[in-house]
This record gives sequence, structure tokens and C-alpha cells, in this order.
Amino acid sequence: MPGTTQPSLQKPPELDPDASLAGRQKVTTGNGSIPYSKGKKGDALTIAVSCQGKGKITVAVRPVQVSFPLECGADQVSTVSNEFALSGVERSGVVSVEAFSAVRWSLTVGRSAPTEVDPPGAG
Repeated sequence: MPGTTQPSLQKPPELDPDASLAGRQKVTTGNGSIPYSKGKKGDALTIAVSCQGKGKITVAVRPVQVSFPLECGADQVSTVSNEFALSGVERSGVVSVEAFSAVRWSLTVGRSAPTEVDPPGAG
């Protein structure tokens, strides 16, 4: 993308300006767990993760029991941000990352108002 800088693992991924920080993990190799703080009812939980190194990481969020994978490139930084607007995300919890030892990753957890709400029955 023209005009954008290459993502870096030197610092954890940034959140949207309207999000409040709930947890952060600097560059880590292998598995790890990051606690996150309690939020307000109705807030969404955003998990932004970056990784580099050949392999895949799996990010799991407790207590809401959601997870997602991220394929990591050997020569470039991969970054994904997922928002969860589920019942229970207002509670404090832990984000766990399972990663191959060759993969370096960093992660930021934030809270904000949900960006959009799907109508009942959608999805």
C-alpha cells in the first residue's frame, strides 16, 4: 500500500484512536499469555496481533472461548485485528498465544464501543 510504512515487531500493534488499552505484550517467541483488564458493559474487545517467522500462531481469548489463527510470513510482518462484541467480554480475562518457536509475535488488547452490530439472525 503506497504511503504506509512496513509494520514492525519493534512495538506491539496500534489500536484505533478511540480504543482504550486493556493489555499489551512486547515481542515474544513461542507461547505466551497476556491478562487483560475489565471493561464496561457493552464494550467490544479488540485483539491486534503481529507476527513474523515461518509458521502459524493461534490466539485464544478466555473467558469468552473464541480463537483465531494467523499465518506468519518468514520475511514480512503479518498483522490482524479482530473485534469481539460478545456477552462476557466486559470481564477481565487472558489472551493465550500458541506459536512455533521460530515465530516472533506481539499483541495489543483494547476496548471500545462496537464498530457495528449485526442484526439478529445475521451470520
